[in-house]
Amino acid sequence: MWKRKKKRAREKKQNELKEKSDETLQTLFEALKKSDDFKSYQAGSNRYVVSYLGTLSEPKLINHSILPVLNENVFFTLEEMKNMLPVEDLEITEDPTGVREKIMKGYIAIQLKESDKNVLLIPAVTVEGRQVSIPEVEFSVVGPKEAFVESLDKNMSLMRKRLTLPQFTMKEVSVGKITKTRIGVVYIDGIADPDNVNTVLQRLDAIEYDQIIDSSFITQMIADNSTSPFPQLLDSERPDRVVEVLVEGKIAIVVDGSPHVLTCPTTIVEFFSSSDDYFLPWPLASVFRLVRLFAVFFSVLSTSLYVAILTYHHEMIPEELMSTIVSSRADIPFPPILEVVILELTIELLREAGARLPTKIGQTIGIVGGIVIGTAAVEAGLTSNVLLIIVALAALASFTTPVYQIGNTIRLIRFPFLLGAQMWGLVGVSMIMVFYIGHLIKLKSIGRPFFAPLYPLRFRDLRDAFIRLPFNTQSERPLQTRPVDPIRFNRKRASEKRDVDE
Repeated sequence: MWKRKKKRAREKKQNELKEKSDETLQTLFEALKKSDDFKSYQAGSNRYVVSYLGTLSEPKLINHSILPVLNENVFFTLEEMKNMLPVEDLEITEDPTGVREKIMKGYIAIQLKESDKNVLLIPAVTVEGRQVSIPEVEFSVVGPKEAFVESLDKNMSLMRKRLTLPQFTMKEVSVGKITKTRIGVVYIDGIADPDNVNTVLQRLDAIEYDQIIDSSFITQMIADNSTSPFPQLLDSERPDRVVEVLVEGKIAIVVDGSPHVLTCPTTIVEFFSSSDDYFLPWPLASVFRLVRLFAVFFSVLSTSLYVAILTYHHEMIPEELMSTIVSSRADIPFPPILEVVILELTIELLREAGARLPTKIGQTIGIVGGIVIGTAAVEAGLTSNVLLIIVALAALASFTTPVYQIGNTIRLIRFPFLLGAQMWGLVGVSMIMVFYIGHLIKLKSIGRPFFAPLYPLRFRDLRDAFIRLPFNTQSERPLQTRPVDPIRFNRKRASEKRDVDE
C-alpha cells in the first residue's frame, strides 16, 4: 500500500514541476485580478507596482511602513528597496510558484516595473483567530486550563513554553493540492526514534488529496489500517498532554486550522487514560482508571449478555431475579433482541440530536427526551423496566471514556456483539470478542504494536497502563516508542527521601 502511495507522491511532484514551468508572473497576476479583493496599483515617485490580497495582508503595515518609504525614496534595484524597508524576512525571487504561494499567505509583491520578473516579497500576514481558552472535550478539574487553537504558530508557542529545549524540533510540510495546508511534525531530537519520524514524514508526503481541513483528515489518511473502527492516532486539545507524550519519545502532528493535535505511535490503553490521572495521587488515579475500564466493558457487553441469557441461557438467572424479569416482560410482544435494538437506536437518536443542536437546547432534549421516551416505552409495553435500566447504564458508562474517538468506537462495536448474542448466545459473544482481540493484536500505529503492552507483553510498560504507579517508579520511557534515550531519570535518587538539612 505504501509503495503505491510513494509512486503517487512522485507523480504529484512531477505534476507540480510541470505546473511550475508553465506558470508565469503575467498569468499569475491575470488570474488573481479576477478576484475583487486582489489589489494591484502603482505607488511612489517611480510608480512601483504593488500587489497583494487585501483580505490577507495587514493594512496598517502597508500604509505606515511600506508606502511612506516608497513615496519618499527612489530605488533603482529591489536590493536597495529591501535594505530600506523596516520589515524583516524580505525575499527577492523570480519563481512564479513561490510568488503565488507567498501572496496567497498574505505577502505583498513589489515590482520595479510591471514587466519585471524579479519580485520583492514582504510578509504582511493578518493574524486572525480566537484566543486560547479552556479545554472543552478533555476538561480536567485540576491541572492547566489551556487548549489548542486553530493557529499552528500559536499551538507551537503553547508547546514551546513548556519544553524549553533546543532539541524540540518541528519539521513543516505542505499537504493538499489546493489548500496547501501547513502541517508540523513535532518531536524531541535525541529521544524520538528517527524511524518513527521518517515514517510519519513519508506518509504525509504520500498524501494525494486536494484539501486538508482538519487533523481528522490526516488520521484517516496515514493510519496503518484505515478500515478499522479503532483510532490508531490519538488526538488531544491539551498542550500539557501532548508535551507529556513528546517527552516519552512520541511524535505530534500539528495541522494549521485544527485545534486538535495528533500523537503517535499510540496504544489502546492510552485512550482510557485521562489527564486527571497524573494530577491526582496514584492510588486514586489507579482506581478511577480501573473504573473507566470496567465501564467500557459494561457498555459493550451488558445488552448483548442480556440478549444471550434471555434467549439461550435461562438457567444462569437466579430464581429470585427470574421472577422480576418475567413480570417485567409479561406484556412485551417482542423478543429480547428487538427490544434491545429499539432502545439502543433510541439512545443513538438522542445522542445525535443532543450533539447537533445548540448546547442549551441539546441538553434539554437529551434529559427530557430520555425521560419521556423511556417512561412512555415502558408504559406502552414496548420494553421492560430491567432492560431500560441496563441500556441507560450502558449509555452512561460509554461517556466515561476521556477520549472522544474511542467513545464512538464503543458505540459501534456493541452491535456486532448483539448480533452474535442473538445467533449463538454466549458462544457468539465469545466469538466476536476473540475476533476483536485478534484484530487489535494485528493492528499497528505507525508500524508499532497497537495492543502493547499486552501484546507483545512488556511488564515495564504496565506501570502506566491499567493502573498508574508512582512517578519515581517510571524511570524508563515506554518500549513501544523505541526511544533513542530510554532513561528518564535516576530511579535510585528519585526513591531517596532526603530532608533539607541532610
